Amino acid sequence: MVSLLPNPAPPGDPSAHMVVCGDDGLAHRLAAELRGVYREQVTLVVPPTGRSGRQPVVGRARAASAALLDRVVTAVNRGNSGSGGPGGSDDTLVPGERVVEAAEPTEAVLAEVGVERAAALALVYDDDETNIRAALTARRLNPRLRLVLRLYNRRLGQHIEELLDQAAALAGGGGAPGRGGADIATTVLSDADTTTPALVATALVGTSKVVDAEGLLLRAVERRPPGPGEVADPGLCTLALLSATSNDPAGDEGSEDSGEQGPQLLPDAAAVAAATGRGTVVLEQLSYSGPSLSSGRGGPPFASLFSRRLRWSLAGLVAATVALAVALALVTDDDPLHATYVTLLDLFAINEPAHHESTGRQVLQLLSGVVGLLLLPVLLAAVLEALGTFRTASALRKPPRGLSGHVVLLGLGKIGTRVLTRLRELHIPVVCVEADPEARGMAVARRLRVPVVLGDVTQEGVLESAKIHRADALLALTSADTTNLEAVLYARSVRPDLRAVLRLYDDDFAKAVYRTLRTAHPSALTRSRSVSHLAAPAFAGAMMGRQILGAIPVERRVLLFAAVVVGGYAQLEGRTVGEAFRAGAWRVLALDTAGSASGGEGVPGSGLVWDLPDTYVLRAEDRVVLAATRRGLAELLGRRARSAT
Repeated sequence: MVSLLPNPAPPGDPSAHMVVCGDDGLAHRLAAELRGVYREQVTLVVPPTGRSGRQPVVGRARAASAALLDRVVTAVNRGNSGSGGPGGSDDTLVPGERVVEAAEPTEAVLAEVGVERAAALALVYDDDETNIRAALTARRLNPRLRLVLRLYNRRLGQHIEELLDQAAALAGGGGAPGRGGADIATTVLSDADTTTPALVATALVGTSKVVDAEGLLLRAVERRPPGPGEVADPGLCTLALLSATSNDPAGDEGSEDSGEQGPQLLPDAAAVAAATGRGTVVLEQLSYSGPSLSSGRGGPPFASLFSRRLRWSLAGLVAATVALAVALALVTDDDPLHATYVTLLDLFAINEPAHHESTGRQVLQLLSGVVGLLLLPVLLAAVLEALGTFRTASALRKPPRGLSGHVVLLGLGKIGTRVLTRLRELHIPVVCVEADPEARGMAVARRLRVPVVLGDVTQEGVLESAKIHRADALLALTSADTTNLEAVLYARSVRPDLRAVLRLYDDDFAKAVYRTLRTAHPSALTRSRSVSHLAAPAFAGAMMGRQILGAIPVERRVLLFAAVVVGGYAQLEGRTVGEAFRAGAWRVLALDTAGSASGGEGVPGSGLVWDLPDTYVLRAEDRVVLAATRRGLAELLGRRARSAT
């Protein structure tokens, strides 16, 4: 059964609307992003109120999305009245949202919401199978539809993306020119992969925000203002000027619509030179060159088979055997090799008694027998320890006694598993806490040989078992907001200066928690992160037809990194790199010569070229990597759409 809720605003052109289907806070946040930033008419499909699996979260997210829209409208109106921001005079009109309640995105539901006429469809259900089934149906109903899927399984996502693009091409839909083209038919994203770099970076000192997609690894580094006589390192480019009133840039309360209270994104050279006493965020390019992660194959190393005490015992017995062999060779004037052989026979009690031998020979035989008796329990202990080691190789490890300086990770669900993998890639010691022994990330923890504490984190003694008093950071990433909050509050009572990061569904709730914890513990580093808040910009950008490489939060604002083909963009095509740059909106970072039809004159090398001269003229066939604000990307897309009509 499908029920329609009243539209807050009359619909516009029905052929230009976008459809968002989901069952959690990401769907509502994505709809708010499309309405408030990209000014799109949105049809939102959510489960009925009484049948939603996450009703409290969805309710809060819906209120948060409404509040976000109100803030966007207020900021845009304020900007139109005097600031002349990048939105233009037509930004005062914010399209409405049509809300449809349906248990599942069946063919009848998709037809009811007008998928045949829609420009884009986002399927962000928490279940991969539901998203895939609906995507196949939608592709059949509208071959030209731009699809954005939320899938956790990355390998399956690649195959589904290729399959749906091929189906669109065979059906005559066109618009699937390949990765990074102007109109991508199908884009598969994962909220876990999108938010993992931000969550990991927030928890670690010295580890910056990272965007990792399709082999591209970028890092945004926060730098303090240079001192007298110092020269600031600009890196690849300066992405932002941080708030002058904040000593803790990553936790500032500014937002993209907060005007001068927040950071200044994508500043020009004059703004960077004029900014004194303000920290900066610069971009660096990284490549992972550390050793590969152990897959757990081939068994544990030899040293882990035997304990240190057992190894010393074996070494002592070997030394005693050698000493007995040397003594026998000296007493009997025998060959050293033969003396060793006779000593081993005496050691294992398989030699003839030395009745008629000299006294020295008899004493050495008795000593060899005593050493042999001592060897038996040592060999038995070695066998038992090796058997126990192999038996527990696939079991969960316990935190070592002397462990310190590690990260305590709560929750091994979708987000927690991705974060765990990323932490191990950075060679950071981790101790996981999980209440469900059948959780998704248990197999990954076993494979990576990460210590895991099984138990409810709200119970007394569980965090102590994870050595929370000696940890450097706490990542609370369970699916329950109250559990994450309770764990952080308890950890604060154990160690007030512990760095803590909370995963919270509702962004408004995350802000309130952050402010309260910052007030209560001003000397500690606390972060509250909403997964939907971090993931929604990437999903929204993909719905607008861009290949989003990732998103980096700067204070409470977000910078998007996208790969686009220059052709069709009046603000890029035929202009130099310097002319194409628009402060506060977008900036060309690199030229992808491997993805372009030609490498371009004056640009040596292949692959991504970062040191593009400002005089380089962008061609229609060039594929570039650019950084943009959400509103800047929306304006760039709008200008292309108007120039194409």
